[in-house]
Amino acid sequence: MLHVDPNEYYGGQDAALSLHEAEEWAAKNRGSEPGAFFTAAATTKPEGPSAPSSRAYSIALAPQLVHTASDLLAQLVSSRAHRQLEFLAVGSFFIFKPPSGADAEPALARIPSTREDVFSATSIPVRSKRQLMKFLKFVLDYDGAEQAPLWRPHADAPLSGFLGTAFGLSEELRAYILTLTLSLDGRVSVRDGLAAIHKHLTSTGRLGTGFAAVYAKWGGTSEVAQVACRAGAVGGAVYMLGTGIDEVKAATESDYALQIQLTSGVTVKAKALVRGSEEAQKESERLARLAVVVGSPLSQLFEVVVEGAPTPAVAVVAFPPGSVGLGDSEHSQYPVYAFAHSSDTGECPSGQSKCTPHLAAATSLKCNDDPNLEYLSTLSEQMLCR
Repeated sequence: MLHVDPNEYYGGQDAALSLHEAEEWAAKNRGSEPGAFFTAAATTKPEGPSAPSSRAYSIALAPQLVHTASDLLAQLVSSRAHRQLEFLAVGSFFIFKPPSGADAEPALARIPSTREDVFSATSIPVRSKRQLMKFLKFVLDYDGAEQAPLWRPHADAPLSGFLGTAFGLSEELRAYILTLTLSLDGRVSVRDGLAAIHKHLTSTGRLGTGFAAVYAKWGGTSEVAQVACRAGAVGGAVYMLGTGIDEVKAATESDYALQIQLTSGVTVKAKALVRGSEEAQKESERLARLAVVVGSPLSQLFEVVVEGAPTPAVAVVAFPPGSVGLGDSEHSQYPVYAFAHSSDTGECPSGQSKCTPHLAAATSLKCNDDPNLEYLSTLSEQMLCR
């Protein structure tokens, strides 16, 4: 097997880069070519004698959480590749609550997702707790013969409306539940939303007390990609970084189906070719993403809330639609998710934290070239450091 990669690093679109590599990557992705996965990329960093060391940071292009009940973890265990990875616990999910009055301050509320969480929550009225418990019990067996008839007629309807009509959940509780789906536009369907919540609930406690998801140390899925490459090499595969594909033609020999011209000038013949997506779909939505390093450990986000649980290294903070101002009295119509990583992830020095806000946006939004994103960066830093 031959694996070629036009980049000089492993991981492709999920790579984790040092500061120097991130600057080079941004320089190559500043344009807005049609079909490009990344557009309008930019980097900024403080200058002067205290400028940060490039290798002290690891900037993941696509940080992702992996639920403990996911097929990916099962495959890593069955292939024994998990032995070369160190997974860290993802802790609490928080939701941003704007100030309710002139003298009030914004706050972060931890989202309950277990029976114990619901009963111990002091901010949820007793009646609402009963309604929320009814929903959580329903989700655990939502696809069973008894529960399925309740939601299948509404499978393609918005989950938010279904939560209100079927379970009488308040707008606040619906926002909590939608956050656990990590829906980019906040308009997840009943079918997809219930599946996401079910995955979250059934992942809780699967690999340990107090967490439902994990994150691979040093760079998330970038580390998983590197481990897969090393495992393939042990099995006899050949890897070529910095080499892409120029042309693919049908081979003349009957033993091979394809003739592949590489950018290095080498021609290889193969029976099959597997390629990843190299261009974004024309009608796909764009995702604006920032990687912000803050000079605070954000210790309050990584507290152990369940006895016996490991100290989490990742927390999720959701800003619901309408809670993030974009200037000129406008507010974002999409949710913003900030993944906060402590220095335990190996992505920044001790005493600092890395925050990655994600904002779903229409195709016309120019990612890091949009001036609103600098505001989002500042907002995330202020809110998380309170």
